[in-house]
Amino acid sequence: MHIIAVGLNYRTAPVEIREKFAFADADLPKAIAELKVTKSILECVIVATCNRTEIYAVVDRAQLCSHYLMHFIERWFGVPKDQFQKHLYHYENEKAAQHLFRVTSGLDSMVIGETQILGQVRDAFFASQQLKATGTYFNTLFKQAITLAKKAHSETDISNNPVSVSYAAVELGKRIFGSYLNKTVMIIGAGKMSELTVKHLYANGANKVIVVNRTFERAQELAHKFQGVPCTLDDMPKFLPSVDIIISSTGAPGYVLSKSDIQAYVQKRKSRPLFMMDIAVPRDLDPQISSLPNVFLYDIDDLENIVDKHLQERQKEAAKIEVMIASELAAFEQWTKTLGVSPVISALQTKANSIHQETMDNMLKKLPDLDEREIKIIRKFTKSIVNQMLRDPILRVKEMAGERHGDEALEMFTHIFALEETLRQQEEADQIAQALESAHKIAENKLSLEDKLSVRGLQNADLVTPS
Repeated sequence: MHIIAVGLNYRTAPVEIREKFAFADADLPKAIAELKVTKSILECVIVATCNRTEIYAVVDRAQLCSHYLMHFIERWFGVPKDQFQKHLYHYENEKAAQHLFRVTSGLDSMVIGETQILGQVRDAFFASQQLKATGTYFNTLFKQAITLAKKAHSETDISNNPVSVSYAAVELGKRIFGSYLNKTVMIIGAGKMSELTVKHLYANGANKVIVVNRTFERAQELAHKFQGVPCTLDDMPKFLPSVDIIISSTGAPGYVLSKSDIQAYVQKRKSRPLFMMDIAVPRDLDPQISSLPNVFLYDIDDLENIVDKHLQERQKEAAKIEVMIASELAAFEQWTKTLGVSPVISALQTKANSIHQETMDNMLKKLPDLDEREIKIIRKFTKSIVNQMLRDPILRVKEMAGERHGDEALEMFTHIFALEETLRQQEEADQIAQALESAHKIAENKLSLEDKLSVRGLQNADLVTPS
């Protein structure tokens, strides 16, 4: 068996390419079902976010199945492969598992260490699991990846250092106020950065928002999102005494607020701190404002310096997570090596039980006078002899399977105990069971289709009026 990961993300494809390969939530079950019945694909999970589209699959033939996956993408999205092939990345086996661990832990994200991707991978796995598109390999691998990501975020500080300007601004304010509960925010200008910063402040308890803009209509539109108060630049001064936080991003050619504008209100504030963030270029707020008592002014460079520092801290924490990933990879590799030993052990036990039963049958023919109690005692003790004889070989073959030349050891073990025929019979039995299960599903689908057609026929019949 092989594990394959195929996909494209923000590093390998621009947004105009990524948007062509976005799975709609409503279409995912159908896509997973179609992928699952694709030849040679045994298990599958689709991870689809705004920054990545990835298909994970357990396959029986790696190279051929990569072609099948490419054809599936081409067919599903209706885009010729020569238009997207160069944007795809492809990982196999250990590299595929490592990629999944890095993705789930947030190390492959645009914002390193973000936690949203963990929930997205978890939801993708559960969706495939519910559709019975996962099995032995992915039920283990994805659970391991999810557990690792939770551990990485709880045991390191990778998520504790904000790496966006808006988050950095919020963290700065916490140093000044401690809490944003019942604080009043004034946003000057209605740009995206200002809006995002207000969203974070609002989520942290700053529940009074005043939106200032040159046009009252735009101020009204943004204020409505936060149940705030809209006002024009001319009306702004009357709100200044009640404001705790000012965020400005207008793109105006000169200062929107000067030192004298703020100085007039400092005494009226009675030592209440005023937190000001100038995220405009050119600057909106006079730098001299910072000299006023209890006024804390930061510009875009201050915030970006904090972001750079925090990013460095996240990269240090990411290095710790890479070590954790290496350990998990080793554990998963060890687990996959022991998977091959299960059929061999089962074949050995089956053969031993068959020999035991055959021996008991022959003995009972030659000793017909034995009563039920005597037969039970003999069966128990002979079975015990068989189990004791098997115990050490089973322990040894498990150990050998996890070693460097485990495949060769398993092959030798199979040859020594002459298990080839038993393994062949087991494989045939498994194939028959799978065929029966597939036939049962086809029959169920056929019945379901016939029921739908029957209902539709009745509905159509109801529409026919007698002549």
